Amino acid sequence: MPKVIVERQGPVRAVTVNRPEKRNALDVETISLLREAFELKPSAEERVIVVRGNGPAFCAGLDLSGGLQAESGIQPMLRALELSPLPAVGIVHGDAIAGGNELALHCDIVVASTAARFGMSVVQIGIAPNWFLIKKLVEVAGPVAAKEILLLGDPLPAKRMFELGLIARLAEPADLESAAKAVIDRLAANAPLALRALKATIVRQLEATDLVMHDDIDALIDAARNSEDVKEGISARFAKRPANFRGA
Repeated sequence: MPKVIVERQGPVRAVTVNRPEKRNALDVETISLLREAFELKPSAEERVIVVRGNGPAFCAGLDLSGGLQAESGIQPMLRALELSPLPAVGIVHGDAIAGGNELALHCDIVVASTAARFGMSVVQIGIAPNWFLIKKLVEVAGPVAAKEILLLGDPLPAKRMFELGLIARLAEPADLESAAKAVIDRLAANAPLALRALKATIVRQLEATDLVMHDDIDALIDAARNSEDVKEGISARFAKRPANFRGA
């Protein structure tokens, strides 16, 4: 069974994370396949990328059963989605946590079910996301909401994310597909050259902060990532017990 399914349906390129038994957690192969799917050159008739997950969850983030090996591939994969000339619609029916939250928020428009939850729980296992992943959250959410999401690490219901302006459309579970279809159909009917120009303009305007020096921040993030606290946090998560962090 493929871990990522790519289907071209007229103007739509549907990309589905297909690891329902793992809550669509991202391992090295899945991240690589997603990047390939987002980097595919659009065909003449393609207008929209649709990102979704199979099974009860949208995406539970990194597959921690393999340690942190997949972490280095997250940023290039998300960057490929962000830089795709096609507008991307994320259809979030269930939990979008950590890397899954970032996957959703790197889509241009998110349509979510009221049953979904979003969050960046990595602080609860001792990990700090890298500069560019935090940058995206601050861009989308603003600093106040970003602090709530990152520093607490608790998942937020889709309704709260909608109130914070991180979600474009919110629908009851039974209405999610029709709400998403309305957005997809609208995008597909719009002028493709204008859509590509508009998306590229927005992305370019947000790139100015990429030039901010952040070597010291990278050092802090690396220190957290390589700490004993991460080993304890991951072990505690699998054992379903509170972590005993020591700040080392």
